[in-house]
Amino acid sequence: MRLTREQEELRAAVRSLLTRHQGTAAWAPLTEQIGVAGLAVPEAYGGAGGGARDVHVLMEELGRSLSPLPCLGSAVLTAGALLASGDEEACGRLLPGLADGTSVGALAWAERGSWDGAAVRARAVPGPGGRRLVTGVKEYVLDWPDIGVLVVAARTDAGISLFEVAPGAAGVRREPAVAMDSTRALARWVFDGAEGRLLGRDGDGGRHLEHVRDLACAALAAEQAGAAERCLELTVEYARERVQFGRSIGSFQAVKHRLADAYVLVESARSAALGAAFAADEDPGALPRAAAVAQSVCSEAFSAVAGEMIQLHGGIGITWEHDAHRYFKRAHGAGELFGAPARHRERLAAGIGLAAR
Repeated sequence: MRLTREQEELRAAVRSLLTRHQGTAAWAPLTEQIGVAGLAVPEAYGGAGGGARDVHVLMEELGRSLSPLPCLGSAVLTAGALLASGDEEACGRLLPGLADGTSVGALAWAERGSWDGAAVRARAVPGPGGRRLVTGVKEYVLDWPDIGVLVVAARTDAGISLFEVAPGAAGVRREPAVAMDSTRALARWVFDGAEGRLLGRDGDGGRHLEHVRDLACAALAAEQAGAAERCLELTVEYARERVQFGRSIGSFQAVKHRLADAYVLVESARSAALGAAFAADEDPGALPRAAAVAQSVCSEAFSAVAGEMIQLHGGIGITWEHDAHRYFKRAHGAGELFGAPARHRERLAAGIGLAAR
């Protein structure tokens, strides 16, 4: 599995811009100069018409820099949900703004700490003018200061469906959440009879959301792999520079062994994440398994390598002045975002017919 020359050029361009523009200031140049928000959006809707491998490259670079940009929440989850719904009118109206970055979207799905369809309790009942009235509470919504497109998963008599709800509509309230990882903003959205427009067919939302979650797991795995790789790079650099007992600590065999083990974890994570991206583009039927594998492998690898980063940096690794603690918090936050690694192994076991124990 190899990336194309164009995808490697995309990586170089993204890394260059992220080096020159820090934090949220990188959103405008990345969307205007490279079009990162529309990489996987079809050209008919103003996007680049790329695929999961293009998103993989982007997310690896965002992970390396612990970027707070809304690519996962808007370009993957929200745009993916709109495309999966098959609602051409809504896609034609909403996707161009998401693709060029002038609008940022959010997908309100998770409830009671779970991204499983069975956890959805929000309800949508018939309202005036053919609209639906949505009531419920959504957690773990990937946030951004100015949300322009809000897609909400709610139950109807036909099953789980997707609804477009105006973020500033009556009966809609957003509550910022305090997260361990300060580089990824989360919010809690409360709906109390908020007016919503059905996206696609009533009752098809559950099937669509499963696919969108797999795409998001693949994208998040790429972010985790990129961040783990950067943790290892920084730790190797420090091990070369830090002198103890008259020698750089990287020359001690015990340290070499730990760095070698971390390298194996990073390479395993990169392979698993890239495998999920290839599956999304070339074999969608294999995506659920590949995404579950990627999330299980990459979550645990990133957490382990981030932990080693702190240990091998010694005292400086636990200070606020060093980025080690930020990578550590991102690792643990990302590892729980779409479910813990054990949950993804359960999904994998169920998918290949093994009974959970």
